Amino acid sequence: MTVTIVGSQLGDEGKGGVVDLYGDAADVVARYQGGDNAGHTVVHDGEKYKLSLVPSGAVRGKVGVLGNGCVVNPETLFDEIDTLRDRGLEPDVRVAERAHVILPYHRALDGIEEEEKDDLAAGTTKRGIGPTYEDKAGRRGVRIGDLLDPDALRERLEYVVPQKKALAEEVFEKETGEEFDIEHLYETYREYGKRLEEEGMTVDCGDFLQERIDAGDNVMLEGAQGTSLDIDHGVYPYVTSSNPSSGGASVGTGLGPTVVGQGDVIGIVKAYLSRVGTGPLPTELGGVEDQTPDYDASEGAGEDEEELATRIRDEGGEYGTVTGRPRRVGWLDMPMLRHATRANGFTGLAINHIDVLAGLDEVKVGHSYEFDGEEIFTMPPTTEAWGRCEATFKSFDGWPEVDWAEVAAEGYEAIPENARTYLEYISDELETPIYAVGVGPGREETVIVENPYE
Repeated sequence: MTVTIVGSQLGDEGKGGVVDLYGDAADVVARYQGGDNAGHTVVHDGEKYKLSLVPSGAVRGKVGVLGNGCVVNPETLFDEIDTLRDRGLEPDVRVAERAHVILPYHRALDGIEEEEKDDLAAGTTKRGIGPTYEDKAGRRGVRIGDLLDPDALRERLEYVVPQKKALAEEVFEKETGEEFDIEHLYETYREYGKRLEEEGMTVDCGDFLQERIDAGDNVMLEGAQGTSLDIDHGVYPYVTSSNPSSGGASVGTGLGPTVVGQGDVIGIVKAYLSRVGTGPLPTELGGVEDQTPDYDASEGAGEDEEELATRIRDEGGEYGTVTGRPRRVGWLDMPMLRHATRANGFTGLAINHIDVLAGLDEVKVGHSYEFDGEEIFTMPPTTEAWGRCEATFKSFDGWPEVDWAEVAAEGYEAIPENARTYLEYISDELETPIYAVGVGPGREETVIVENPYE
């Protein structure tokens, strides 16, 4: 069977930890979209592993697959694999031959174009993700399978590189170097192709996963980012370039939607809200430097609110895994979660970081929005409309700081009563049961209510 892990908010919800949590029962963990901008941290046996491309399950000795919906930077891939090997692990990673390759000119153009967009900048990590997906849609991309075929690789590069070089030099008036040189790119990426081939890493993703399922293996499908960063269902244009929502699990792996739909779809919820990048955020507390001026929720924010934002940011480690950028933080946004629940068809919830909110006298939730004089309960379809929404808050009594490791060992009833009231409000509003509650960063610091593989 399959279990699909989906971020329900704006990324950074703790998906890697949930993949690790249920990883014992999974034989294969497949990423279905995104690239090496999607940082995830896994704590295993007291060791912390920061990954941006290798699927989380690889830390636990599972087969990791980068699906055809991913965009792959081979340099990052091999750096991560080699680093894990240096730390005593032997990651088994397969890569879909239909996955697209991030090339150096994608990264160069990502930075150039982000600067040119000014106020429309999406706050990207400048790792070439968007330009690679653009080339995929424009039918000028280079795929992993092309790296195995010298003639195909040269043909693709000779077609696309002159276009990219002209764009950089003639449109953006930038100097170009070896990242736009056909021969350099050919030699470098043929070497990556040879290593992929020698290590037997490439697969026809859909066939590979279906064969494993038919053989009785459990497959976990892992999305990067979150639903509100989905290019179709998110806060466009402040989104990623692919589909983190559960529909992307089918398209991005080659498994049929009926196969994915027969399993569980678990929505990962952070007990508050955070995001890196620009765009509106109706429940935001305070602000950080990279916020878009047009949506400056920190304007007029009191000192107490700024202090509270800093406290939550520091307690929750709200700094980007890949970039180190401080994340914007806010109270939980229920309209966002209702939208995500509908778009993904969640069968269960994993709610993380309730420990971060411990010790507060009061915890707030954005229950609904006031939008042009009307109360609404889900996100409007345009980001401009979302920017006009004002959150209507519900307040909950806070809960004390406790021994969270002891709580995890004892189970759900050991969670402080006020925290359980908060959790049950979320579950009731979304009409979705709670499968797990994260009370700390480690795998052992999670209260397991339901195991989807049992």
